[in-house]
Amino acid sequence: MPNDFVSVIQPKAAKASESSEESRSDRRPIPVLPVRDTVLFPHAVLPLTVGRDSSIQLIQSLGEEKTILVVAQRDARQDSPTASDLHEIGTKATVHKVVKMPNQSLFVFTEGNERVRLGDFSQISPFMMAEAETITEIEPVASPEEEALQRNVISQFQQIVTASPTLSDDLQTIAINIEEPGRLADFIASSLPFLTTTDKQELLETPDVAARLERVNKHLAKELEVQQLRNKIQTEVQDSVQQSQRDYYLREQLKAIQKELGDADDAQKDIAELKEKIENAGMPEDVKKDALKELGRLSRMNAMAADYSLTRNYVEWLAVLPWAKSSAGEVDILKAKEILDEDHYGLKKVKDRILDYLSVRRLKPDMKGPILCFVGPPGVGKTSLGRSVAKALGRKFSRISLGGMHDEAELRGHRRTYIGALPGQVIQNLKRVETNDPVFMLDEIDKLGRDFRGDPASALLEVLDPEQNNTFRDNYLDQPFDLSKVLFICTANQLDPIPAPLLDRMEIIELTGYTEEEKVSIAFKYLIPRQIKENGIDPELIEFPNESVHLIARHYTREAGVRKLEQLVGTVCRKLARRIAEGQTEKLVITPEIIHEFLGGIKVRVDTEIAERTKRSGVVVGLAWTPAGGDILFIEANKMKGKGGFNITGQIGDVMKESMQAALTWVRSNAASLGLDEDFTKDVDLHIHVPAGAIPKDGPSAGVTMATALVSLLTDVPVRPLTAMTGEITLSGNVLPVGGIKEKFLAAKRAGVRDVILPKECKQQVDEDLTPDQTAGITIHYATRIEDVLAVALPKTAKEAVQDELIREEVLSEATV
Repeated sequence: MPNDFVSVIQPKAAKASESSEESRSDRRPIPVLPVRDTVLFPHAVLPLTVGRDSSIQLIQSLGEEKTILVVAQRDARQDSPTASDLHEIGTKATVHKVVKMPNQSLFVFTEGNERVRLGDFSQISPFMMAEAETITEIEPVASPEEEALQRNVISQFQQIVTASPTLSDDLQTIAINIEEPGRLADFIASSLPFLTTTDKQELLETPDVAARLERVNKHLAKELEVQQLRNKIQTEVQDSVQQSQRDYYLREQLKAIQKELGDADDAQKDIAELKEKIENAGMPEDVKKDALKELGRLSRMNAMAADYSLTRNYVEWLAVLPWAKSSAGEVDILKAKEILDEDHYGLKKVKDRILDYLSVRRLKPDMKGPILCFVGPPGVGKTSLGRSVAKALGRKFSRISLGGMHDEAELRGHRRTYIGALPGQVIQNLKRVETNDPVFMLDEIDKLGRDFRGDPASALLEVLDPEQNNTFRDNYLDQPFDLSKVLFICTANQLDPIPAPLLDRMEIIELTGYTEEEKVSIAFKYLIPRQIKENGIDPELIEFPNESVHLIARHYTREAGVRKLEQLVGTVCRKLARRIAEGQTEKLVITPEIIHEFLGGIKVRVDTEIAERTKRSGVVVGLAWTPAGGDILFIEANKMKGKGGFNITGQIGDVMKESMQAALTWVRSNAASLGLDEDFTKDVDLHIHVPAGAIPKDGPSAGVTMATALVSLLTDVPVRPLTAMTGEITLSGNVLPVGGIKEKFLAAKRAGVRDVILPKECKQQVDEDLTPDQTAGITIHYATRIEDVLAVALPKTAKEAVQDELIREEVLSEATV
C-alpha cells in the first residue's frame, strides 16, 4: 500500500521516443499494480510501499522482465480494486529494486517509462494483468509563443521552489536543464506537492504537450498567487506581533521611568486611588477579594478597551459603598421626644411607638431595624414624620418613591452584562447617604406597579425582611450587602393593594385625619409661619385671627390632612404679597371678609347640607371610609305606587346591595312592631339611592343607615338633625361592628354632626383611638340592635319632632348669617 513517494528525474536527457510514429500496442499481458493517491509520470523515479497481498504476489512473480503497469485507483478507499476501479491511462514502469520491510510489506523503487492506455485484462487474480497500448505524445510546433510559455513555466517554478521551505533548490537546476517541453511538464507535475491526484491524473492523460504545459502554467500561477497571499498574511501578522511586543516593551519602560521620577500616569494614579479606597472601605473579606481581583484585571487592561470603563465603574461602586461606616452617637430619648413634639402636632400613638423603638435601640445598639409602615390619607404628615425620626436618631435620611414603579430592576439593579447597567435604588441611596444605617422612607408602597418586567413588591420581600436583608444581593454588584442596620419606614394610603407577604413583614401604624381644632393648631404652629416665610412677607404685616383659620378649615377644605389648608393659607399670603408689591404696606388682618375676597365664596356647607336634606323623611346620613380618610354618605329612600318593586341605584357594589336587601327584609319582617301594614309592599315600589352616583361605593357598614332610611320613609318621620350612623346589620336585626371608626368619627365631626350612632362592639376602638378633645361636642350612642338605632335616630314624640325642627332652623339661620 503506497504511503509516501519521492519523484526524481534522471539528469541525463534520454532520446525522445518516436513521436512521429503511430501508437503501438504491446500484446503481451503486463502485470498491473494499482496505487492509491499516487500518479507516476514517465522518466520519474517513484518509491512505492506495497502491502496488499495481490500486489506483493505481483512483485514476487516478476522474473528478469521487471516491467509493470502503475495505474491510479479511482477511489483510494477501495482495498480490492477491479478493472473498472482503475483509470484507463497509466504508466509503464521498470522495477529497479525491491526491499523487504519488517512488517512483511515491500518497498519498491520504480521508474516510469511511457504513458500507456490499458487494454484487455487477461488476469484478475491473484493479481491483475492487462495489455497496454503506448500513447504517443503530440509535440508542439516550435514558435516564439511556445518558447515564451516554457520560459514562463520555468520562471514560476523557480519562484515557488525558492519560496517553499520543503522543496529542494536542486529542482531548479534540473528543470533548467530539461529541453523537451513534455518532460519539463511531467517533471514539474511530479515535483509539486500541492497538486491533487486528480490534477496529476489529468496531466498524465494529456498527450498534447502544449496543452499539458498550459495546464501546468495555470497551476503554477495559482500556487504562486496563493503563496504570495500567504506570505503577505504572515508578514502582516509578524509585523503586528512585533509592534505589540515593541509597544509593551516601551510601555514597561515608561512605567519604570515614571516610577523613578515619582510621576505616574493618570491611569496608574486612578488604579492606586481605587486600591486605597478598597483597603479603607472595610468590606468583608470575600467582597474585598473579588474587588481586588477586578482591580487587577483593570490594571492589565488597555484604557481604550471596550470593557475598561465598565470594569472601572464596577470597582468604584464596590469601593465607595459604606460597608462599615455607621452614624455615630448615642440615642437621647428626651431629645428625640422633644424633636418629635416640635415637628408634629398630636399623633401621640405614633410618637409613642417611635420612642419605644428608640428606647430599645439605646439598650441594644445592634438590634435589627424594624419595618414601620405609616398608613393614612394624604396630607397627614407621613413623609415629614420619617424625616423627624431620622433627625431624632441623628441619622441620614433618604427617600425612595415607589409610586408607579413597575420594574424589579429599579430596586435590585441590572446585570452588568446590560448596556448602561447600574445598581438599584437601594444601593444608589446608600452611596448618597454614605452610611450603612440611614432612615429609608419608602413612599407610596401601595402604588407599586407590576408587569412583564417583574414584580417590585416581590423584590421588596428581601429588602424588608430583617431575617434576610443582612445578605441583600444587588444584581449589579452581585455581592451581599448588610441592610439590617437600616431603619425602613414605608408609607401608604391604604393597605388593600399591598401583597399579604409584604404586609406581614411590616408593623402598621395608622395616621388618621385631624379634627378642625387640630387643623387650626397645626396651621398656627407650622403652616402659617412657613407660608409667610416662603412668600417673603414680613410677619409684622399679616395677622390670622382664630375665627378666620376656623372658617378656612371648616368651609373651604374637606380633607383628612392639612395639605389643602396649607395651599389656601399660601393663596392668602400671595394675595397680600401682591398688595405689598403694589405699594400697600399697612398691616392686614385676615378677617372673614378678607377671606371671602381672596378665596371666593364658601365652598363647603356640610352641616347646613345635613340639616337641609334631612328635613324630609327617608334621608339618612351614613359614615364611610375612603383612602383619603373618612367621609359622610347620604342615603335616600322614596316610594311610589306600584306592585312591590325594589330599585337600587348609585354605583354601589354587591356587598352594599346585599345590605339593602337585608334592611328591606328586616323592615318587612318587623312591620307590625314598626306600626306598618304587613302588606305595605303590595301597592308601592321602593327605591333606595346613594347620591354621587359616579363614585363607586361598596361595603356592609351602611346597613343600619339603609334600614333607618326605609323606616323613616314608611313611617313618614324625618331623622333627627345632625345625626350620622354606621354599622352592619343582620336579618335578625343585630348591629355588627365595622372598621375605620376613627376616620369615620372625624369625618362626622368635620361635617358638624352632633350625634353619632356606632355598634356597641366598637366602643373599645373609640376609647383607644380617639382623645377626649376629638370626641368633645359629639354625643356617641352605642347600639346592639336596629331598634336601638331607631330609638336614637327617629323622634319618639311630637315634642321631640318640634325640637328637631327648631334645631334645623337654627343651623340654617346661622349659615344664612
